[in-house]
Amino acid sequence: MSCRMNNIFDEFAEEYDAWFDGHRWAYESEILALRQIMLSGGIGLEIGVGTGRFAASLDIAVGIEPARRMGAIAKDRGIDVVEACAEYLPFRNASFDFALLVTTLCFVRDPLASLQEARRVIRPGGRLIIGMIDSESPLGRTYESKRYKSKFYRNAVFLSIGQVVAWLEELDFYDIRINQTIFGKPDNMIKADPVKEGHGEGQFAGIRATRGS
Repeated sequence: MSCRMNNIFDEFAEEYDAWFDGHRWAYESEILALRQIMLSGGIGLEIGVGTGRFAASLDIAVGIEPARRMGAIAKDRGIDVVEACAEYLPFRNASFDFALLVTTLCFVRDPLASLQEARRVIRPGGRLIIGMIDSESPLGRTYESKRYKSKFYRNAVFLSIGQVVAWLEELDFYDIRINQTIFGKPDNMIKADPVKEGHGEGQFAGIRATRGS
């Protein structure tokens, strides 16, 4: 199996996970944004589950993760983790009611192939939820300019909302909803930021799209 940067995430899994403890309000803002666009109920999958922070908070029982150490931490959080890449999901067609990807597309080798696989394993009428750093927001541009200083983001490719929405429409997703949060520096946050509709201001964007037939 060859997934981009899984060695970095294996080597520094605990350091990556500790970021969420040190940036509690940024994490809680992201959770709030995702909760606002997720519909309740159904069987879900997190693609790129990492250490399980989002799956555990959002009641998602199953995740895929190529980095073995990250997956082990997610398992400790009660997630059923399968070692796999986003481009090759080991599940049958229409196995899930929804799938979640949080800051995953910027790390995969082929974002479009990953979205195609996500679509395949979601039932018709099911939802795809994406949480991502908006490369065209002011803070997203700052992340882009400084990513070479981060061991985790050094080789990431941040995407624009417009590009991701275009891919979703190409894949016959519809009813696309977008929200945003984190309007200042995560290091300076003293409470969760509000969640607003649209994109372009907030560093973190949430997208929900419905799979067509």
